[in-house]
Amino acid sequence: MIKSSSILEVNKKNLIKNYNFFKKLKKDIIVAPTIKANAYGLGVKKIFNLLVKNKCKHFFVATLEEGLEINNKNKNIYIYILNGLQNYKIEKFSDNNLIPIINSISELKKVYKSNIVYGLHIDTGINRLGIDHKNLPKFVFKSKNIKTVISHLASADEKKNEYNKIQIQRFRELRNNFKNKKIIFSLSNSNGTTLGKSYLFNMIRPGIGLYGGNNNNKNLKRNIKSVVKLIAKVIQIKKINANEYIGYNQTFKTNKDIKIAIIGIGYADGIPRRLSNKGTVFYKNNTFKVIGRISMDSLTIDISKNKHNLKVGNYIELINYKFDIEKFANECGTISNEVITSIGSRVKIEYV
Repeated sequence: MIKSSSILEVNKKNLIKNYNFFKKLKKDIIVAPTIKANAYGLGVKKIFNLLVKNKCKHFFVATLEEGLEINNKNKNIYIYILNGLQNYKIEKFSDNNLIPIINSISELKKVYKSNIVYGLHIDTGINRLGIDHKNLPKFVFKSKNIKTVISHLASADEKKNEYNKIQIQRFRELRNNFKNKKIIFSLSNSNGTTLGKSYLFNMIRPGIGLYGGNNNNKNLKRNIKSVVKLIAKVIQIKKINANEYIGYNQTFKTNKDIKIAIIGIGYADGIPRRLSNKGTVFYKNNTFKVIGRISMDSLTIDISKNKHNLKVGNYIELINYKFDIEKFANECGTISNEVITSIGSRVKIEYV
């Protein structure tokens, strides 16, 4: 059997533990995982089916194409399309058991005249998608076909940011105007759930928290389990003499004889070039430094100092349960959301 040069291991048990953590935040809370961008790079069909098996019924994706890919046939499972109608015919949604989230007044007028069930996105201050909270037409408050009303916090990752209070107040005021008492109201993503119970409403929409990220949020860090491990194969080991250069553009020069290993993963697989000459990888109890420029298909590590039995064909770890996606993101100068959604298609996903 041919084993891939790079593998992303997804821990199903830990993912469900994270899902259950969010479920326990409030009695009868609806947890609606955000599974857009191929479930943050972890494989949308597998993640969707896993969550359905664990009694999850509400999901959010970004585009109609993502919704169609899930191919949901169950009328009791609700797939919400965050990007709205996108000029598609309304029947494209209703015929495929998908619920558009309406983001503009022009879209609202289209669905209001139809019998389609829809969601409504109110912009309470992020000034991105959604109908401005000041311009919401009064006729919408009487609609009987609204399944959910959502908004999105601009600074949920900053607990002390006063803008959160401004947004929740705007959302509360509008919520009280809707006549249909069966509407599901939702404001919070993963970080928003840690701002207090008042931010939970009827439904929460965890994304990165489900997949093991915490965005350096202390509350999530205490409760969220690591879900992914990224490993890559040693494809060559060689000795390099002193005063030689490693990789493109002579960014690393040896000052003595060293031993290196070339690893079969690179920036085409989602490893940022900014980790050149500074990244770390792991093998058993050993830590190795990345030296030279990271290439499209490979990176190089110095294996001179450590006591190990590293051989061609062994797998080293770039992300593991201790050095998780959050620590990897910090090393890259980015967020964990970007880390896992950037993992390339050559990386094989295995579910453990």
